[in-house]
Amino acid sequence: MTYSSSSKSKRTRAIALRNYFSPFGNQLVEAGVVSGEQMQKALQDSRKSGRSLVDILESVTGEALPPDLVRQYKKHHLFELKILYGIESVDPEIEEVNGNQTAELIESLIPLDLCRRYRLIPIKKEESEPPSILVAMVEPENLEAQDDLNRILRPKGIEWQRMVITQADYQKLIDNYLDEQVKKKEQTAKKAENVNVDVSLDLDNLDFNLEETDDEVADDLGAVNDAQGAPIISLVNKILAKGLQDGVSDIHVEPQESGLRVRYRKDGVLQEAFDPMPKKIIPSVVARFKIMADLDIAEKRLPQDGKIRRMFQGRKVDFRVNSLPSRFGEKICLRILDNSATQLGLDKLISHEPTLELVRDMAQRPFGLLLVTGPTGSGKSTTLYSVLAERNNPGVNISTAEDPIEYSLDGITQVQVIREKGMNFASILRAFLRQDPDVILVGETRDSETAQTAIEAAMTGHLVLTTLHTNDAAGAISRLDEMGVEPFMISGSLVGILAQRLMRRVCGECKIPYNPTIEELARFGLSASNGEEVTFYKANTLTSEERTAAKAEGTLCPKCGGGGYKGRVGVYEVMKNSEKIQELVNQGATTDRIKEVAVEEGMITILAYSLDLVREGHTTLEEVERVTFTDSGLEAELKAKRKSGLICRTCNAQLQPEWLDCPYCMTSRFSD
Repeated sequence: MTYSSSSKSKRTRAIALRNYFSPFGNQLVEAGVVSGEQMQKALQDSRKSGRSLVDILESVTGEALPPDLVRQYKKHHLFELKILYGIESVDPEIEEVNGNQTAELIESLIPLDLCRRYRLIPIKKEESEPPSILVAMVEPENLEAQDDLNRILRPKGIEWQRMVITQADYQKLIDNYLDEQVKKKEQTAKKAENVNVDVSLDLDNLDFNLEETDDEVADDLGAVNDAQGAPIISLVNKILAKGLQDGVSDIHVEPQESGLRVRYRKDGVLQEAFDPMPKKIIPSVVARFKIMADLDIAEKRLPQDGKIRRMFQGRKVDFRVNSLPSRFGEKICLRILDNSATQLGLDKLISHEPTLELVRDMAQRPFGLLLVTGPTGSGKSTTLYSVLAERNNPGVNISTAEDPIEYSLDGITQVQVIREKGMNFASILRAFLRQDPDVILVGETRDSETAQTAIEAAMTGHLVLTTLHTNDAAGAISRLDEMGVEPFMISGSLVGILAQRLMRRVCGECKIPYNPTIEELARFGLSASNGEEVTFYKANTLTSEERTAAKAEGTLCPKCGGGGYKGRVGVYEVMKNSEKIQELVNQGATTDRIKEVAVEEGMITILAYSLDLVREGHTTLEEVERVTFTDSGLEAELKAKRKSGLICRTCNAQLQPEWLDCPYCMTSRFSD
């Protein structure tokens, strides 16, 4: 029998393909499910994309493959992986994986983002000595994944073993976990709609079962054991829950010589949250907080930073945790990062319309440096994210470098600073410049390298937003100069500076109107012009005894609960870069001189802004004195107003534009 040349060519090609395919592939071709060419292309696509060969074949043929063949393929594939990596394989269809145990391991040990990044999933914990975890991995030889697992598990004294799993099975297990999480959140949200957390602390009925000891080792062991007990867990949960219900920003857990003190910072002021707690519970409470924040409970001599994430009434809340060794034990400070409690938007923050328009105008610039200054807790991050929220649209590429990431905003790229891996603000900022950004946010500028890189980015076509710690807007320029930034770079890149504070808002239900004396007004650089009485407000703040009595009588204010204040209001000072200010910066002028010129050009100082809020009934003179009043600030304010002719040089009375002399002391308006 003879063959034509074309028949021989086809026969040779078929034999070659047969040798190229696995037994599974040959079976499919011989059964007529797919052709040799389709199988060859499917194999190439599978290698390139990482998708399952079965999925690709089913998409090519448009039909599901025979179950017995699919099962046989999976068996062969797992055998090949086992030989390739030299480790055991896992098949969830044969060995049942406990979804509850997997969920517990993800939530307590190996975070979901790490599982998804490296395509791995913890499937079982073996109670051996030491304890061990089985981790199923699509790529068991990924060295980065192994390093991160070692970094997480070794400090806890936990070993782990690799197993190989197919991409399809891994995806199925992850999807099952995510589906369960969605169901749990929906159930939690339904339960939380009409449920209020009981935050009463019944210390008398809590069985702490602790004995005081001077033995440090025994103290450690006792702390760990008791921290796992229900009473301490209940106590710590109630401290956190009450803080969230009261709307506080920080929780301070402070060991004292006589006991444990817990204070909350609400509306910028620290308040005692509970009566002092027994001294014997200090080690257990501290250890519980450290366990929740994944800190090293054995380390008592160095500060540590950590994070707690919890669900509360259907919403996700993060706590930024810091431990600090002190004389009577470790102090724990928690900053509450509750995105759901914050509404972003410049119009929700800035009530003064001209100031709002000025900030919006600066935020819309295509490039340059916009600085926000103020002390810790003054709302700088909220202001910056409000700017980003207004700039955030599909046509703008926004990237942020933060430590930590305090807000989650869809549509922007957020990067967490990891200093131990060399990812600081400066290095992340340099990486951003290769990512074609339009707007860049740098969470904090504290060193020369970050400042230089930020200004260089601002001068090369990017709008850069960042924060500094200074007392006022003009002080930011001298701060940059101290960091080694050249004056010409500051003047050439700067768009403007926004300095801010937060003051408590006087309660609108129980505030007390009163007429300040001439002496009180003069102290703040104010005067009662034309002899008219000025009406301001005081806060109706009650002592703890007065609150108890008012509550019993039914006269306690329902809005502020006797605190006198409810909520906070922002105070802003906006200095826009101008030609004159650029000249002063290049000449190395003093902060006072720059501020004086800025006021002459129309800048409203922090003190002036806060006094306007007092006149409008939003806050009190006591709050102005607590937050924004300084003698130097007042002197700068008066100096600028006298020079511009807004007030009398002698008696500080407010003058009308048409007056040549002060009608109160007869001083010439324009005399030296």
